[in-house]
Amino acid sequence: MTGTGIGRPGIGRRGAIAGRAAATLLASPLFTRLGNAAMPSSDLLIVNARITTLDRANPQADAVAIRDGRFLAVGREAEVRAAASPDAAVIDAKGRRLIPGLIDSHIHVIRGGLNYNMELRWDGVPTLADAMAMLRAQVARTPAPQWVRVVGGFTEHQFAEKRLPTLEELNAAAPDTPVFILHLYDRALLNAAALRAVGYGKDTPNPPGGEIQRDAAGNPTGLLLALPNAMILYSTLAKGPKLPEEYQVNSTRHFMRELNGLGVTSVIDAGGGFQNYPDDYAIIEKLHADGEMTLRIAYNLFTQKPKEELQDFATWSDTVKPGDGDDRYRLNGAGEMLVYSAADFEDFRVARPEMPPNMETDLEPVVRLLAERRWPWRLHATYDETIGRALDVFEKVNRDIPLQGLNWFFDHAETISDRNIDRIAALGGGIAVQHRMAYQGEYFVERYGAKAAEATPPIAKMMAAGVPVGAGTDATRVASYNPWVSLSWLVTGKTVGGLSLYPMANRLDRETALRLWTEANTWFSNEQGKKGRIEAGQLADAALLSDDYMAVPEDRIPHIRSVLTLLGGAVVHGEGDYDTLAPPLPKPMPDWSPVATVGGYYRDPKTVQRQAAECGCHSGCAVHGHDHAAALGADVPSSDARSFWGVFGCGCWAV
Repeated sequence: MTGTGIGRPGIGRRGAIAGRAAATLLASPLFTRLGNAAMPSSDLLIVNARITTLDRANPQADAVAIRDGRFLAVGREAEVRAAASPDAAVIDAKGRRLIPGLIDSHIHVIRGGLNYNMELRWDGVPTLADAMAMLRAQVARTPAPQWVRVVGGFTEHQFAEKRLPTLEELNAAAPDTPVFILHLYDRALLNAAALRAVGYGKDTPNPPGGEIQRDAAGNPTGLLLALPNAMILYSTLAKGPKLPEEYQVNSTRHFMRELNGLGVTSVIDAGGGFQNYPDDYAIIEKLHADGEMTLRIAYNLFTQKPKEELQDFATWSDTVKPGDGDDRYRLNGAGEMLVYSAADFEDFRVARPEMPPNMETDLEPVVRLLAERRWPWRLHATYDETIGRALDVFEKVNRDIPLQGLNWFFDHAETISDRNIDRIAALGGGIAVQHRMAYQGEYFVERYGAKAAEATPPIAKMMAAGVPVGAGTDATRVASYNPWVSLSWLVTGKTVGGLSLYPMANRLDRETALRLWTEANTWFSNEQGKKGRIEAGQLADAALLSDDYMAVPEDRIPHIRSVLTLLGGAVVHGEGDYDTLAPPLPKPMPDWSPVATVGGYYRDPKTVQRQAAECGCHSGCAVHGHDHAAALGADVPSSDARSFWGVFGCGCWAV
């Protein structure tokens, strides 16, 4: 085996990196191009791995063979090699943990992709000082009339300072550039320039369910509050500049690659506000048509018109049906919004909202239509009271049209009761949970007490009742898209701020938590048996991890990344030793994008140092550290890239 982690005669570390500079390894006989992925031209072997298969009949292995996008053989290296063709490409895992590709059962990836390149991410940033330094640097890069946006994925409790920036700090950091900061579902901070850009003044009325905070003279201060409806936050954000279509394509590709870098290979998109079908799906459908998708996406359709929800679903179900599409992109069903009168926003800083008396009369015809047309649905429901009223409707419809086999489910369910868990089980439904409590647990405890938080949500009871349970993030606005934060929360019971919420009885062991992020989530997209395990015949989606999830200390779980991600046996992400196997991405567009400088989820320095230690060269480059391929694959404004980087002290060419 060679230092690149890829085994084949004549390909060493220096040759592979130099090949990247010329045309990348994708042009070599080893790999052929398949859309935005590197597909082996023959069988692919991964050897010297610690494989968590999640196949109970074959739980552990050290090698796997892949053919035609599916796992061919899983087991000991000798038997796996015997099953593969003699000229199979070989990747040396170097003892790393290989797991099935992660599946997020609740994320807003289609909407998120359209905006990803515009957003500065504070996800995982450990201090407010760091966050504000990032913001000031982005303000300096951002041209008028563009905004600097921090759109969710963080909480003040993750910061060492345990607070948000003040409006005075924002105005000092950005006197002229509009700044919009969304914090969970509860508030947004706008500097004075942003208030001017959106036109909020003394005469701007408060919208229903929201508040524009004002000073003694009646002028907006820049604080917007969801009380408890988040519409004021999202409608204000929607006033900002949008990316042109070409940039949205680029942005979506970068967001998908960011998720690939965390080991995610499949998602179920939960629709979203201000995400209209089919108009706002044009970008993802173009990427699908062009073979540029590096995630498998099953999408749900989210109603967009209050009082016209039934018409929305009647129209859509006349033209499309669940399952339309293929393994990369397919319609999953309806929701998470079915009717606006049944949406209970989960801002735990305010009292639980009461659903209006017309909830049931609005919901029943929609559910009846979906049941008649055999459309699975998902329904956003935070509180047990909302779930109970929705179940009254579901049980009524079930008496006429059996719901068994529809794979319908509730999302969130933080305060669900034992009785309602049993009612869901009786109707054949499921529950998709997200790690929102990891971001809002402190607020829940402040309002309801630590005892009430001990089983919020009661995942162990859900599973004991036989209800299908899957895990996700609800990214990008209310929580981060990082699946390892969710896995840490499931295993440790702690918030990102370090507060212990759950006793051992409501925590999961590491393998069970991983199952909720893999095979269990296939129920929610009606794809059981197709993916989610490393097993012969299943789709060859897998992630080779930077740290051993099964053994790493608990406090390191959130910092795990994938060093090599496969989708159907094709390389869609690689870093460190495997960087040269990954297909190149175009530069982020526009050139001032935060993604071009700080990227996405915060990279822990210890992880970066470990990658450097594993590089295999004698010393890091003065410009690029140990990310040598960044220099060799860069599009620099020079006919002689070697001389160009050499002026700055780059030593990547000597590696």
